[in-house]
Amino acid sequence: MRWNRHAHRYGSGGGWQEYVPVAARIARAEKKAAKRAKAAGRQPDPVTITGREIATTFWGKSWCRNLECYSDFSNRLPRGRTYARNGSVVDLLLTRGRIEAVVAGSTAYDVAISIAALPPRAWRAIKADCATLIGSLVDLLSGRVADDVMRRLARPGDGMFPAPRDVKAKCSCPDGARLCKHLAAVLYAIGHRLDTRPELLFVLRGVDQTELVTAATKESVSRAVRGSAAHALADDDLAGIFGIEIAGGEQPPAARRARRPVAKAKKPAKTPKRKGTATPATSKPKPTSKPAKRSVRKPRPAVTEQPDDSRSGRGSSRRG
Repeated sequence: MRWNRHAHRYGSGGGWQEYVPVAARIARAEKKAAKRAKAAGRQPDPVTITGREIATTFWGKSWCRNLECYSDFSNRLPRGRTYARNGSVVDLLLTRGRIEAVVAGSTAYDVAISIAALPPRAWRAIKADCATLIGSLVDLLSGRVADDVMRRLARPGDGMFPAPRDVKAKCSCPDGARLCKHLAAVLYAIGHRLDTRPELLFVLRGVDQTELVTAATKESVSRAVRGSAAHALADDDLAGIFGIEIAGGEQPPAARRARRPVAKAKKPAKTPKRKGTATPATSKPKPTSKPAKRSVRKPRPAVTEQPDDSRSGRGSSRRG
């Protein structure tokens, strides 16, 4: 009879176990992941990789390259890549400094990984080195930044990615190695997750990615104001032109001379009133009206003189 190497596997208890296809293992692990996620009030978040490339963006590729540059991880990484590609990581949850996952194997295994927070001194150094080289948060997370920034963030030892000493991992499988294939699968799955959610790297390391953009903005403004740029004006020039004091320095003499108080314009003096003269009252002009009709005066009749009685004959008759 021909031996089928897939028919049985040597179990942890010293006996042989029946071979279970990968699809059946994954289905069994998915049930466990769904039950655990429901208890936590969330939905399971599996890692599904299409094609041969586990990661395709700057953040995902940098994470995977960081894993492969350490000899502590090298001996178990190939098996982990296989598990990650075939969908064995049925649930992956990333929070601040902690990773939890369910991986399909001979049974469903629980994986827990803790990532040390980035030391404050290292984070300050990163912000200082990347100042003025990051345009926006969108550019940062999408990887559209200068090559110098990428190299600085991915630099082994003092970059954003953890070293082996920063990683503490535990798997429920019987393998006693520091890094089993299930843990390696989860580490590669993180690289794939960073392709679509790069901000999770900053969450894992316990830092705020917006501080990088804020530091870059402050540095750019400071250089523009202080004259580091070729087109910036010095403090003395600003004070001399605008007659203002620049914070952080003594005001130049030219500026002090320019800030002499301007004399206020005097109001015109009032003309004294003379006795016996009345101030003409100003009145609003009356509205014009139609001209009145002129009355035509009629001529009076001529008066005829009456004859004097003394001169008439009546007088002589009265005397006789």
